[in-house]
Amino acid sequence: MKIFNTTRNLSTISGFLLLGFPCPREGQILLFVLFSAVYLLTLMGNGSIICAVRWDQRLHTPMYILLANFSFLEIWYVTSTVPNMLANFLSDNKVISFAGCFLQFYFFFSSGSTECLFLAVMAFDRYLAICRPLRYPTIMTRRLCTNLVINCWVLGFLWFLIPIIFFSQMTFCGSRIIDHFLCDPGPLLALTCTKSPVIQTVFSTLSPLPVMILFLFIMASYALILRAVLRVPSAAGRRKAFSTCGSHLAVVSLFYGSGLVMYASLASEHEATMQKIVTLFYSVVTPLLNPVIYSLRNKDMKKAMEKFLRI
Repeated sequence: MKIFNTTRNLSTISGFLLLGFPCPREGQILLFVLFSAVYLLTLMGNGSIICAVRWDQRLHTPMYILLANFSFLEIWYVTSTVPNMLANFLSDNKVISFAGCFLQFYFFFSSGSTECLFLAVMAFDRYLAICRPLRYPTIMTRRLCTNLVINCWVLGFLWFLIPIIFFSQMTFCGSRIIDHFLCDPGPLLALTCTKSPVIQTVFSTLSPLPVMILFLFIMASYALILRAVLRVPSAAGRRKAFSTCGSHLAVVSLFYGSGLVMYASLASEHEATMQKIVTLFYSVVTPLLNPVIYSLRNKDMKKAMEKFLRI
């Protein structure tokens, strides 16, 4: 493979070498076609949800406003990695500049942290709608919804601001080879000239801490929702209550489930391969599946999507 030709002069490369998915040229072209199709479908699916919410007056409610913002975030999320991945499939050197690597790191993980915040806010919205139905209109006002959306975007993109500043000040030695398809903090820390176990411990413990706090908040919200739903006397009422939050719970399961699998695979002897597969799932496959989940399990969204697609 031509990729090994680039490793002879790595000292002259002003950046990193993203190995991605090493395979023969024919395999690279096949992967390019596959991920191009996935990327376009993701853009179309999430874009359709945004347009349906924008143009259907019945969907101008907090639940769907949050969903439209979430879909817009998914477009950001997948765009932070897939275009560069597609370029690498057709490239011989697979080099990413220092600035490009740090920007990808920042936007990918900032989008991921913003997604965690939106999932928590959406769980809170469903909790209010099911557990506090009479007070829901007075609590979840348009103003509160707007403030929650703004806070999710701002806090999500502030979350990794300090880590990216920290990484941008570091010096990197050795091969500069990253056995991944994106700039992940683990491989970046391994390439630093000065090894610091303290810094590595801080990143490995503090980075997932807010994610786990938000996950516990989501689980607590759904525990209260489940308790409230089980108290509904009629089976039809329980089904209706479950249907309003089933799509969101499925998305939460996909996102956090793949994250838990990744952390569980850190002890595997095939750690690099497993990390690439799991990261690929929650960064590329999940944004593709989310529009399908929301449009198929929600009658109002399904009708709005059909109406939009007929325009």
